[in-house]
Amino acid sequence: MHALKKHRPLRRVMLAAATTVTGFVLLLSLKPHTPPTVAQASSSAGQSPSRSQASPAPSGTPSPGSTKSTGTKTVTGDTVQTRWGPVQVRITLKNGKITDVTAVSYPSDNPRDQEINSYALPQLRREALAAQSASIDSVSGASYTSDGYKQSLQSALDLAGL
Repeated sequence: MHALKKHRPLRRVMLAAATTVTGFVLLLSLKPHTPPTVAQASSSAGQSPSRSQASPAPSGTPSPGSTKSTGTKTVTGDTVQTRWGPVQVRITLKNGKITDVTAVSYPSDNPRDQEINSYALPQLRREALAAQSASIDSVSGASYTSDGYKQSLQSALDLAGL
């Protein structure tokens, strides 16, 4: 009898390879197709990570708590739709100067969005306060959020008359 047919090494190699491929296919088919839900926690800037949080003041209008005697007013910019979700910014002005910038809504549907925005939003806020305008640099790795942030910030500044 022929030596190759006696021990059949090629058949054993092919059987082992087929078994390995089948095992991987089965493992990959068990993987969930939706991201796992993560408990929502407050971000470092004190904003709620809710993606579509309701704004206490309608977009583009001063909030009810603003007073003209002190020269302080709060204006919410337009909601800007980005690839990963809406971005909206609210500014507080005192005597024509930006004193606070808050992201009202931003993408936070999955852990990656939360990770990106946890470092991008505080950076964008600092830059906006320093520049006193919407002419700020984008944050590397958060270009869509940065663009939406700048557009909403410019909208709020336009509505405030700056």
